[in-house]
Amino acid sequence: MKKITIFLLLSVLFFTACQDVLNKEPLDIISDATVWSDPVLIDDYLNQCYAEMNFLFETQYNSPVRVFNGISQYGWFEMTFAITFADEARSGWTPAPKSHWININGGVMEWWGYPTIRKLNTFLEKLEPMEVPAAYKTKRLAEARFLRAFSYFNLVKRYGGVPLITRAQQLNDPDEELYRERNKEAAIYDFILSELDAIVPDLPATVSAADAGRPSKYAALALKSRAAMYAGSIASFGTVSLDGIVGIPQNKASQYWQASYDASNSIITSKVFALYNKQVDKAKNFRNLFLDEGNSEVIFSERFDGLSGKGHSWDMWMVPKAYHIWNAGQQGTLYLEMVESFDNIDGTPGVIDRDKIASGHLWTVDELWGKKDPRFKASVYTQGASWKNGQTTLDYHVSIETPQGVTSVGSYKGVLAKTPGSAAATPFGVLKYLDEAERSQVMERNYSDTDYIIFRLGEIYLNYAEAAMELGKNDDAKFAVNELHKRAGMPEYPAVSRDLVRKERKVELAFEGNRYWDLRRWRTAKNDLTKAFHGLRFILDGNSFAQGQYNVLTAKYKVVIQDNIDGIPAPYFDDKHYYLPIGLGRTANNSKLVENPGYQ
Repeated sequence: MKKITIFLLLSVLFFTACQDVLNKEPLDIISDATVWSDPVLIDDYLNQCYAEMNFLFETQYNSPVRVFNGISQYGWFEMTFAITFADEARSGWTPAPKSHWININGGVMEWWGYPTIRKLNTFLEKLEPMEVPAAYKTKRLAEARFLRAFSYFNLVKRYGGVPLITRAQQLNDPDEELYRERNKEAAIYDFILSELDAIVPDLPATVSAADAGRPSKYAALALKSRAAMYAGSIASFGTVSLDGIVGIPQNKASQYWQASYDASNSIITSKVFALYNKQVDKAKNFRNLFLDEGNSEVIFSERFDGLSGKGHSWDMWMVPKAYHIWNAGQQGTLYLEMVESFDNIDGTPGVIDRDKIASGHLWTVDELWGKKDPRFKASVYTQGASWKNGQTTLDYHVSIETPQGVTSVGSYKGVLAKTPGSAAATPFGVLKYLDEAERSQVMERNYSDTDYIIFRLGEIYLNYAEAAMELGKNDDAKFAVNELHKRAGMPEYPAVSRDLVRKERKVELAFEGNRYWDLRRWRTAKNDLTKAFHGLRFILDGNSFAQGQYNVLTAKYKVVIQDNIDGIPAPYFDDKHYYLPIGLGRTANNSKLVENPGYQ
């Protein structure tokens, strides 16, 4: 009987204990109410949305491996795609999917950002009714709307009109809510601009150190400046198809150009930002603009802190050929056409004299590059450029002309006939953003901690100039372009044109991820990207130096122009490529998603 009593007592105690456990909240699950009432957890949620954004050279941080035309493309290299799809460069040492790799199965630089948009919609819905400090709530809600507007901008510039979803869809929603039609392209741009107008008063004029990497009101105005400019371009130069799902009616062009002009003007006249101008040496000054983080010109940047947290691989991929940890590098190998886009410092064209080349003229490095725009020296490395902070001078000669003829093997007068750097597709690489001080010795994937500038005042001046030109305000356009020319140490223009403003944009914003999208929105990509591009080769003149006294800077070289350095097939761009395809996978999942023209 005693044993039975003890058993019953233990049973009661066990049952009571179980009841207590079952009534407790799980220790490893945070309730919804807790998340949306705790600023730390709220910020953690929003930080995840920041991490998913498409900022760094139009790709996500740590992008996954993708396959194009049966060839695997590491996500590592996607940060270089924005320049290697354009007329700036070809891929240096991996197959680069040029425009002709866009097909019905998808396209390069895809970003269907609805998972991130759903997170942002959830954030807005959950935070709005919560009792947290009002100023904090207002600012974080505005940030989420900024990120959502940016997400829709990344979608619309790729696909045209897309479904506009502003609430967090649920699995039990009706089909008409889950499977949405595409809104018109103009409607998406109008939504973006209206959202930015709404949040400008709610965002701070300046961002504290604790909030570094979050947008200010001027970041919202900068996005408006850029997005409205894109919409104005589509309306001015594009065509309308699918009843406006792609394309914008031309009669809306002026309102978008005006919106871009006004947003740019607000930033410029605020005097909150100033063109970077710390160094007397104009080339050094322009180069340091991209390394001196948080400087006076930076409006909004994506923050990186290297391998310990969030790092990128720009230094790893762009370091000069043969100075790479894998003996590779120079993933962005510049076209001769891009190099020649930089004028001389006296304003004359920077095109190398073809008659001199044909005559076998012997060139010094100074004769080739010494008189070029200082922005060239800050943005491009090539024959004769300093590397490793002056420890070495880059040398790309492919052979030596000797009394016995031209040789590419062995050595002559103690100089290798063919340098390791000569294996690069062209002797031109991207210097902009390379942190030579930190990366000259150690380079690996995700080690780079240089912040990526998303918006800077230099771009805003160019957006302002372009909008001004399209609105007939030529003097305003001239003012803006000349501000950049003065900063660069270049002569001021007495007059400007649409072509000149576009050329300045190509040079000032070179390798910052803008050029490819500019050619698309101007509708000039079919002409500008459908061609064979050129490179250059250096043949060292053996008579220009004595035994043991070779100096890259004082020696002389013959130069040979290389044809069609992209090989077969040469790059091409079709009319349909102005929009990426929605893709078979998405249209099969949702029959209301009509495919873009030319891909059906």
